[in-house]
Amino acid sequence: MDYSDGVKRSVTALGALLLFSMVRPLAAQEAIFIVRHAERVDASADSPLSPAGEARAARLAALLKDAGITQIYTSDRQRTIQTAAPLAAALHLTMAALKADDQEALLQRLRTASAHDRILVVGHSNTVPALVAALGAGPPVTLGENDYDSLFLVVPQPGAAARLFRFRF
Repeated sequence: MDYSDGVKRSVTALGALLLFSMVRPLAAQEAIFIVRHAERVDASADSPLSPAGEARAARLAALLKDAGITQIYTSDRQRTIQTAAPLAAALHLTMAALKADDQEALLQRLRTASAHDRILVVGHSNTVPALVAALGAGPPVTLGENDYDSLFLVVPQPGAAARLFRFRF
């Protein structure tokens, strides 16, 4: 092996390391559960949950109570906070409410999660698809106006696209 072969291999290895480090920032945690808020009373900007929404929030808590959730993020809207509240209470977790239109703040929090975190994010019909895409999971997600029962599970895969699972609850 001559000197130029060694340099080429070093440059190739450095390039692969840099590429891996660029892909990896959102792959630090074990799993991210993502839901849209439950049914709301009305179409006002900060509507609370309806009785049907409160029942769905309770179903979500029952479904995820043994999933090992370690962090919960919501938007700053009542309906997302109320959707996550039963699970947060059951697990004795404090929710972090972030501005609904600041996806970068949420992504930054997800980037700094530990390797063993399992996170619940409660968002909106427009933020859930954008978050799934930002996490590198596909295919693209769409939510209808009355789609309140979708639960997405994003499982980051180091060095590969995140795996996406969709459930109904």
